[in-house]
Amino acid sequence: MSTETVVEKTWRMLLERHPEARRGDPEVIEAASAEPRLRRLFPFPSHGSLSFHRNTDFPWSNDLPRIAGEAGAYLVYGADHAELLGMVATPQEAAALVVAHLPSDCGAAVEGPWQGSNAL
Repeated sequence: MSTETVVEKTWRMLLERHPEARRGDPEVIEAASAEPRLRRLFPFPSHGSLSFHRNTDFPWSNDLPRIAGEAGAYLVYGADHAELLGMVATPQEAAALVVAHLPSDCGAAVEGPWQGSNAL
């Protein structure tokens, strides 16, 4: 019997639009889930954007890019919306832009609160 990790379960529930899952743009969620490096991170849709974290529980890592949809475009922001990394036309391009801006040391999300230096 295989057990899902928190990350796997969260992605599955988002993709299935499970009633207990957070709500987000289904096209952005699907595009992000198709990117193997993003699929290893914890997805967190909130306030019209899809954030990615290195951990599965508060406090969040808050040091990775995020995708926001706005007026027919997809905006990719750096950590904490500090910098606009780009504006693209499709969710697939947005997911690829996030991947291009992931830190080189960004591996699979760890279960639990963030213990790194950027914990908020």
